[in-house]
Amino acid sequence: MTQKIALLSDVHGNRTALEAVLKDAKNNGVTECWFLGDLIMPGPGGNELFELLESNNTTVFIKGNWDDCFLEVLNDPQNINLADSSDVYVGILSKYTKIHLKKTYIDLLNSLNIVERRNIFGLDVSISHNLPEKNYGPELMVTSNQSNFDQLVENEQHPDIAIYGHVHTQLLRYGSKGQMILNPGTIGQPFSMNSNLMKDRRAQYAILELDQIGVSNVIFRKVSYDIEKEIKYALHQKLPYLELYKETLTTGITHTHDLDVLGKINEKNEFVKEMQNYLNS
Repeated sequence: MTQKIALLSDVHGNRTALEAVLKDAKNNGVTECWFLGDLIMPGPGGNELFELLESNNTTVFIKGNWDDCFLEVLNDPQNINLADSSDVYVGILSKYTKIHLKKTYIDLLNSLNIVERRNIFGLDVSISHNLPEKNYGPELMVTSNQSNFDQLVENEQHPDIAIYGHVHTQLLRYGSKGQMILNPGTIGQPFSMNSNLMKDRRAQYAILELDQIGVSNVIFRKVSYDIEKEIKYALHQKLPYLELYKETLTTGITHTHDLDVLGKINEKNEFVKEMQNYLNS
């Protein structure tokens, strides 16, 4: 018997891309899905993202750093620095996303772990968004040192396979003792340091095939989807920072930490005042 597992990560609110990936996974005979975090923001997707995962036998659900950013705005709003344009950006997007999520899904996000483990056919598998103890940071960029990647596999659990997301790039490599390390890439926001490769805006995921003997196959998939449809959906849903989202979808460029660009947009739309009113409500 072979188990075909779809490895899904980093949707970032992109409903149209997630729909296309799940359709492709079904067509490829996937039996279950593992989601590695960052389901929401900065795209317009809300309840429907959770519903799509629920209806496609998602048996692992990890909390990513963007999911945590959303929860921090809801749970600890006093930590928002209104003088920081990036904080305002995340705050406005979180305020928007909260309106589009049922309480049950917010509660679900609050309950999630940042690492899960599974044992399949005798293989120990670690599943995390980034490092097992930390779902944010640049430690596992694809050009990082071997010692960084060994942190995924050289720990108390000693997994045979480590799967992570976060860096938005597909990857297959090995730990210093031969452990397999996989990254399925990103569904919603493909990234590459190479400008020509960055032009490929298809949604990414991977299929991990396991049987009684071991890993029978790893398939990296790229799936075309209707980007214009996603942009129109974002417009219809009145997504804040729409132009930035459109730029990310079409070029891969993001402005999450671009204080100059965000500051101008925040000023034009009076987002600082909007966040202040939210914090005072």
